[in-house]
Amino acid sequence: MSLTLRQICLVAAELRLAIENLTTVLGLEVCYVDPHVANFGLENSLLAVGTNFIEVVAPIQENTAAGRYIERRGGDGGYMIITQAGSAEEQKACHARAEEMGIRVAWEMTHETGRVMQLHPADTGGSFFEIDWDQSNDPRGNWSPAGGTGWVPHIKTDVVSAIKAAELQSPDPEALAKRWSAIAGVPLQTDAADSLEMRLTNASIRFVEETDGRGEGLGGMDIEAADPQKLLQAAGDRGMKISDTQVMICGVRFNLV
Repeated sequence: MSLTLRQICLVAAELRLAIENLTTVLGLEVCYVDPHVANFGLENSLLAVGTNFIEVVAPIQENTAAGRYIERRGGDGGYMIITQAGSAEEQKACHARAEEMGIRVAWEMTHETGRVMQLHPADTGGSFFEIDWDQSNDPRGNWSPAGGTGWVPHIKTDVVSAIKAAELQSPDPEALAKRWSAIAGVPLQTDAADSLEMRLTNASIRFVEETDGRGEGLGGMDIEAADPQKLLQAAGDRGMKISDTQVMICGVRFNLV
């Protein structure tokens, strides 16, 4: 099974502030704003990180799923892990496994060059698990969630250059890991810290014990830092929580690797 990590979606009460923090600290720029998320009572912006993306969504209406999620987890945080299947057949295989496990599809859509499949977080656990497919299968080519190919000129890699892992936290990380592994058809391994992980073609999804009192969710991500000192200085200038290897942005731990 060939899955590639393409996008991590965060949720924030205030989009402008979250994007300002991300662009300033990580040296990124907005590459796309999706008008269609308004159908879900949201606004958003995407930032290109090499051939990955960080998306932030924020509610613009009352009683949205995103708004309820912010309330449930006590503030801004991680929301979705979005992957790309190597082919339509691989995406269908994931769909079949999810269906057999009783995992619902929260939303799906066929577009001109592929298909979006978003699995329900109440069933997957941890976060939304999105598995998309695009016929170009080109990491610098068409990516429907980023509006096509216009995102490429917005890539900035002088401060950060790639997303290397998404970190799901849970009171029972082993059970969560086994569920995601079964959906994806990707075997579990252990990393250097003895945490369970699912290795994708370009990154990992790691499963760790929940220790921050916020419950199960997408609590962190590893980001490849080309200039960690510049990043830490920018975070410090903004009064953000930092250590030598970690910055907290939008309620998510950014681990510098």
